[in-house]
Amino acid sequence: MKTIKIKLFALLALCTFLTISCNNDDDNASQEPQTIAAIAKSNPNLSSLVAALKKAELETTLNSSGTYTVFAPTNAAFSAFLTANGYANLDAVPTAALKEVLLNHVLVTKVKSADIATGYVKTLAKGSASTSNTISMYIEKGAAVTINGGKTNGGAVVTTADIEASNGVIHVVDGVIGLPTIVNHAIANKNFTTLVAALTYNPASGFAGVLSGTVSSPFTVFAPTNTAFTSFLTETGYSGLAAIPANILETTLKYHVVTGANVQSTALTNGQVVTTFASQNFTIGLTGGAKITDASDRVSNIVVVDVQCSNGIIHAIDKVLLPEF
Repeated sequence: MKTIKIKLFALLALCTFLTISCNNDDDNASQEPQTIAAIAKSNPNLSSLVAALKKAELETTLNSSGTYTVFAPTNAAFSAFLTANGYANLDAVPTAALKEVLLNHVLVTKVKSADIATGYVKTLAKGSASTSNTISMYIEKGAAVTINGGKTNGGAVVTTADIEASNGVIHVVDGVIGLPTIVNHAIANKNFTTLVAALTYNPASGFAGVLSGTVSSPFTVFAPTNTAFTSFLTETGYSGLAAIPANILETTLKYHVVTGANVQSTALTNGQVVTTFASQNFTIGLTGGAKITDASDRVSNIVVVDVQCSNGIIHAIDKVLLPEF
């Protein structure tokens, strides 16, 4: 009898061990990260995103292996997007357009909040300006992480960061991030505040509206930084934008724009003569770095390249270009 009791105790102990082990396995399995698409499905506040992904046939992509970063708009963000664009519901959004908007929320690298830095990154979206260069996103990291200048500029702010997934990371945002125009990107980057002020200083010119639209697009814009404008005012003796005659300011701004071409930095050649929107030329130089020699024989360095917008591309320069007057 003693032998039978010992064997019975051993059997019960083994069963208990196996039960605990199985429960632990179940717990470990439930704690394993899910895919981005699966996490979105489990979050009731992201149901509109899930429906949009399904409509655009992108659900499979975010279920597959990879290292994605997804900025996930909430249901409230989608509702505001539909209202702002005059859509009755998600079904009313053209599928092709919806797909590009959704791809504009996705990076192909995993970027956690601690690794986010102020600057440009590339999304998976494509606008009408280029079939090869994907849309740029401007991220500003301050007290909050702001994308493309925030909701008032067609962007968003991160409200919940670092939701880990097996194929990347999710950051929940408070807006649907639209495909940025030249003007959207200029507004988003605080290094271009003077340029934005110049573009909007004379509303009668309609110049800011032109660079926000598609007429005469795509545009290539060589965009002077704030520092470039400060040096320009000192050099020319103008006390500020208000002191510059309207016709001179408009011609100067147009001298920084090429119409009908989305010219990437790789297409620039040494000695290339560029005809601008002002019907005047400048010359590209590549010796010792990319630069521009303007009509006044002044040299400006190209300091940032290939900021892709939906209606063109921006290259930042460190001097305001001077046309002939």
